[in-house]
Amino acid sequence: MADASRPVTLAAIAGAHGVRGEVRLKLFGEGAEALRAFSVFEAGGRKLTLKSVRPANQGAVATFAEVNDRSAAEALRGTLLTVPRSALPPLGEGEYYHHDLLGLPCVSTDGTAIGHVAAIENFGAGDILEIEKAAEPGKKAARFMVPMTAQAVPAWNDDGVTIDAAFVE
Repeated sequence: MADASRPVTLAAIAGAHGVRGEVRLKLFGEGAEALRAFSVFEAGGRKLTLKSVRPANQGAVATFAEVNDRSAAEALRGTLLTVPRSALPPLGEGEYYHHDLLGLPCVSTDGTAIGHVAAIENFGAGDILEIEKAAEPGKKAARFMVPMTAQAVPAWNDDGVTIDAAFVE
């Protein structure tokens, strides 16, 4: 399992909502419902206790016990809401958290070292790994994308990602 104490960012506070201390959230996970599984978030060196959350345009609106007015909510703009990796629900067979794949080294099925997972995108048809190759001296590191399918990515674990050689650019 990936580092259990490493923080996982679930949302960012985008600003105040109304005058009673509610905040607008930009979500990085499954949606507003998924945040309800957690009662306390680490937020820029302080703890915030979730009282309520509801879906809203392009994110969610949340109330925290420690935030009682608009100025307190506005002061949190840009703050990331994190939980320890150990607090996330266990995964089923073949499932993964994006958080766990980011930064992992990549090798091709022929054993060649390729680079590392630099980003994970999803444009609606499934996850796509963005792989950054090791940079040659004096050049910018090249990147290429690979669909996160059994054909393109036959294996992954906490030590790295294996990419079918036919998908390596």
